[in-house]
Order: sequence, then structure tokens, then C-alpha cells
Amino acid sequence: FQQESSMNTNQLKYFVAVAQYRSFTKAANQYYISQTAITQQIRALEESMNVQLFNRSSRPVALTPAGRIFFLEAKAILERMETAVSKVKDASTGLVGTLRIGYTKGYERSDLSNKLRAFHLEYPNILLTCYRCDTDRLAAGLFNNEYDIIFTWDSTNILQEHTISHKIIERAPLVVALYSGHPFAQRSALNRRELKNEAILYMTPSSTGDSFGDSHFMDLYKEAGYQPNILFRSNDVESILMMVAAEEGISVMPSYITNKLTNADNLVFIPLIGEEEAEEIIAVWKQGELTPELRHFVESL
Repeated sequence: FQQESSMNTNQLKYFVAVAQYRSFTKAANQYYISQTAITQQIRALEESMNVQLFNRSSRPVALTPAGRIFFLEAKAILERMETAVSKVKDASTGLVGTLRIGYTKGYERSDLSNKLRAFHLEYPNILLTCYRCDTDRLAAGLFNNEYDIIFTWDSTNILQEHTISHKIIERAPLVVALYSGHPFAQRSALNRRELKNEAILYMTPSSTGDSFGDSHFMDLYKEAGYQPNILFRSNDVESILMMVAAEEGISVMPSYITNKLTNADNLVFIPLIGEEEAEEIIAVWKQGELTPELRHFVESL
């Protein structure tokens, strides 16, 4: 007798449905059972707690004060049970663990956090740990198994390594960072040739300032017909922007750094036109080491 009168999951589901529809008939239709069956289950639930949950004399039916309290609790119980089942299923398929994600300095301003949040909501049992480094350190860390995947641009010629796989994440246009009083500040676009006489605060992706990626940009200056007047080299975005705002020079940087900057004090960002004036961000991981967690993450990008 005790087993028959005790509360069960179906009774909670039926109760929540009746409370939401305010109708025994509609709730019965949702679960493809008869109205008589759902009425009996709700009655058994009330008897097991010795409390009336619905005022059946009203049309449509309404919750009693006790029913309103139990409605909130029942929904919470069902949600917790659903979460528990989901976690058990994830654990059974290996989707529990940690992913170590490295990203190049400045890329924290991109929509990377949106990608991470979307993945976390789908796989809450996988802990995503994040590490911000220059591109040299990211590449070394990947090969030394310190990171599972890195978001970088090919400053180290990493794509030449046969042991890695990659996916292009975005091709970010370059912009010129100027102070508000600069003669170019009102322009709608600039080309690299026009920067010939400017003091350049050079943003390098690497710690050395002499990488494969740096050579690529030096070639772009060469194609524009001049050797740039580099006043300062750094991979610290914030320091470069501070120096531009102090009117010490100008800088060229990818648009993912500047897109979310609004009301930037004494800073203006002008698109740099040209087919090569872009920075390609890639996700890179080692071949043959695609765990279920990493495979799902790569697929989500």
C-alpha cells in the first residue's frame, strides 16, 4: 500500500501539466492518457501528502495556496532530475573533463567568449580553462601538451607542421588606430602607403618581434614602398592603445580588438583597405589527440 500511495515522477509531471494548462483534459492530451487516468494520479498525489492541490469547483481549475507552493517545488524537482540524467549521459559518453584553451593576446576582445559560453551551456561538465599568451608561447605550449587547442595567427609558421590540424575561425580586417586630433581621423578609410611618414607603434603577435607573422607585415610595408618608422614594438594591446591616445604615434591592429571599443578616450579607428590587410585567426590542435571533449569543441566552432 505504501508503494502505491507514494509520490512518483509521473504524478509530478501530470500535476505540473494540469497547473500550467489549468485543465485536466489538456494535460491528459499532452501525455496521451485518459482524463480519468490523470485525475486518479493527481488524486493519489494529494492523498499521499494529505493536502488538496487544486480547487476543482472553479472553471478553469485553479491551484490552492498549497498547490501554488508545490507547483514551484515540483518544477524544480523535475528540472533537477532532467539535469542529473543529462549529466549521467554525458559522463557515460566521456564528456566530462577539462579543455585547456590558449588564445593570442588581444583575442579576448573578440567573440571567443560567446563561443565558449555556447559550448559550456551544451556541455556543462567540461571545464574550459583559458590562457592568454603571445603566439610563440602558444605554439610551444601546444607542442608541449600544455594546451589542447589554441586560437592564434600563423606568426610561427605553425601550419607547416605536419603534426597539427587547424580550422580558420575568422579573417579579421586591419584598422589604423589614431588619436582624435590626427589629420587622418576624419577619413573613412586609409591605405598602407599613406602611413609612410607616421611614427608606428607596432603591435607584434610574438614576444621577439621577429617572427614569420612579423615578416609578413614588413613585406606589406615594403610593397607599399617604404620602411616603417617603428617607434615602439609590443604585444600588449592596452599599452599600445594608451600610447596612441597620448598622441605618441599610430598603430595597425586587427578589428576584433577595436570592434567592441565604444567611447574610447581620444582614439579613432579607421579601416585599412587592401586585399592583404587582414589577420587570419586559426584554431590549432595536434593530430591524433582528438578526445571526445576536444572533438565536440572543434565541431562547435
